[in-house]
Amino acid sequence: MKKCKKYALGAAVFLMMSVLFAGSAFGADSAARVFDMADLFDDSEEKELSEKIDALRKKMNMDAAVVTVEENSRSAEKFADEFYEKQGLGVGDDHDGALFLIDIENGELYISTEGKMLRYLTDGRIEAILDDAIEYAYDGRFAEAAEVFLDDLEICYDNGIASNQYNQDIETGKVDRYHSIQWYECLFALVVAAAAAGGAVLSVIREYGMKNDAERLAANFKLSYRKDSSFMPGRALADILIGSYVTHTVIASQNRSGGGGGSGRSLSSGGRTTTHRSSSGRVHGGGGRKFR
Repeated sequence: MKKCKKYALGAAVFLMMSVLFAGSAFGADSAARVFDMADLFDDSEEKELSEKIDALRKKMNMDAAVVTVEENSRSAEKFADEFYEKQGLGVGDDHDGALFLIDIENGELYISTEGKMLRYLTDGRIEAILDDAIEYAYDGRFAEAAEVFLDDLEICYDNGIASNQYNQDIETGKVDRYHSIQWYECLFALVVAAAAAGGAVLSVIREYGMKNDAERLAANFKLSYRKDSSFMPGRALADILIGSYVTHTVIASQNRSGGGGGSGRSLSSGGRTTTHRSSSGRVHGGGGRKFR
């Protein structure tokens, strides 16, 4: 009996250790989001970037990764999109997240986005991030360029999705606009609903109120008295309409296309995210900048 208990205890300990080891291995592997294939970072830089990414992923509930490559026969855009997909990056069914690529072969920084991150990183925001990061890439300070990307990514997330944001397919031109319900829209809807409901309730109360019984009885008596009589208006409806006519005027709409207008400017730059399809057919956003 003691021997059976000993074996059972040993098996339980072994099983527990196996589960803990597997869990820690999975956690480390799932959190690995720095792929330094060009060996541009030292150990401390890679650790710092990994810690920043881990905290950012938890905060945003979206993915983030930093990738370096030394030899690349494809464009930076294609490499970034395909790497994102093949590594299984992204959160959820829409693969929400962003990747920052340092392509030594092409001398280019490139940002690839997918899923919900398309809404956060518009074309304008990507250009702003590249403006900040490219200065470090010019000097070969690639770890700092990656760090700036992560810092700016967090700022974009904190700022939220632009109110006039929209995705536009670069091939078809199809536009997918983002709309968030504002607090004043919710308040207006509640007021309208309350007014409509209140009006209906008051109408029912008046209709069935006891104070109107005498008036209804009098009205019913008059209707009964007149039910067999004929009613002839002073002027027939046809007489009123004879000689009358209705005119229709088409008011031409004003075309506001062209520069200078606030709405035109916001549509052309402020909230646009240009999207494209990768070789697998998935939708990505992004943009790049040459550092040499």
